[in-house]
Amino acid sequence: MTATDKTVGQQLRESPALQAAIDAVVDEVRAKSALISGPRGPIEGLRESYESFMARAAEARGRGLLYPYVASGAGNGALVELMDGSVKWDMIGGIGVHFFGHAEPELIGAAVRAGAEDTLKHGNLQSGSGAYEFLETLLSHAKKRSRLRHGFVTTSGAMANENAIKVCYQKHAPASRVIAFQNCFMGRSTTMAQIGDSAAGRVGIPLNVHVDYMPFWDDVAGERMGQTRYIDMAVMHLEQYFERYPKQHACFIFELVQGEGGFNAAPRDFHKALMDCCRAHNVAIWDDEIQSFGRTTEMFAYEHYDLGEYVDVFCVGKMTQTCATLYTEEYNPQAGLLSGTFTGASAEFAVGKRIIERLAEGGYYGNDGKIARHHAAFCAEVKKLAAKHPQLFPPSPKVKDIVGGVGGMCRMTPFGGDKGKITQSCKTLFDAGVIAFYCGHGPFHLRMLPPLGVMEMEDWPRVFEKVEEGLLKVGS
Repeated sequence: MTATDKTVGQQLRESPALQAAIDAVVDEVRAKSALISGPRGPIEGLRESYESFMARAAEARGRGLLYPYVASGAGNGALVELMDGSVKWDMIGGIGVHFFGHAEPELIGAAVRAGAEDTLKHGNLQSGSGAYEFLETLLSHAKKRSRLRHGFVTTSGAMANENAIKVCYQKHAPASRVIAFQNCFMGRSTTMAQIGDSAAGRVGIPLNVHVDYMPFWDDVAGERMGQTRYIDMAVMHLEQYFERYPKQHACFIFELVQGEGGFNAAPRDFHKALMDCCRAHNVAIWDDEIQSFGRTTEMFAYEHYDLGEYVDVFCVGKMTQTCATLYTEEYNPQAGLLSGTFTGASAEFAVGKRIIERLAEGGYYGNDGKIARHHAAFCAEVKKLAAKHPQLFPPSPKVKDIVGGVGGMCRMTPFGGDKGKITQSCKTLFDAGVIAFYCGHGPFHLRMLPPLGVMEMEDWPRVFEKVEEGLLKVGS
């Protein structure tokens, strides 16, 4: 192929001058990132300017920030620097967005290269190749153990869910009811706020979505009743909805591992029994993996549970940088249902595509993959901490195990899951040098979504030195 056979865009992408400039940017970021090697407190000379900026941020938002967190623009793997010069272990990663941490050189290179394109944003009507290449890459892995065949990219997890519910509604019109698990979280749009099981998240919103809630698996109750009986009761509960509202349900929304609800997991047989019941009643099975994607012992949670054959509609986001709704051939929507001025930005598509490729080739999955080993290391650190400071983990009838979650969705339950002490702990951990967050609805948990793409096993003891410091300020 000669130069005259190439588009100007292709010539730009292959330009040695562009590659040299990208290499220079990546090398400079790498050199500066290397100066960040561990947690530290703020730089005294920056304290006043940081407090001033925080006040400006609060004024612009109309309320103060939950954490005094404004990043400087620099970091190194699991470490992030704030504008006051402090450095902290980032164990929440934008609530699961930054699996490869901060200032990862290869991903920065992909983003810089994408930034040289003629436009920043792409849409449904006018798009560059990046959106389709990202979608092709995602689908190439999704298809392996499911019936998912097509998809639509979009700008946020809530919009991916909005698109999913539209697909389900259209397929099952005029059915208008949805089924969801108790304690689910679906996003902040008007529709998703109504489906999400949080009264505080829908204050003042007119309620026009018909939602029926199913209990999620409960470890304590399941152990007391026995797994078979618990599952039989759940199926009976679901059948009652179908009898009460015949042919009125469009879909059942499954979070195979609940995120905001508490990093709750269930046995495969629990999900399978409910999915079999949905199949029998011609109700769509919608798998929401916006928080869990990439973090179980398989790339997809439906692979982790071997349930891919059941999934009709699927949503992904967070770790993938851009978001998407996937669906089977049967649920491929009619033209005009899904659209959007923005579907995403060039850098999102480029970085997201490379993240999926790295997940597939990086040895993360399987029973002895990196994710399983990191979860085991996390659990071991929690148990060591509990043995050293038993007062931090008092027994509670609501807490079966002080440590849990699945893979890269890590949770621990100090203080018997007391909400006040858990939320206080988030702030004392932040002050000590670890960014974490909470989840659950009684018991409450401390949760981490650590950047396992860049963490080393030897990082865990260093992180837990600061976790110990923070927890002792609450429970000494």
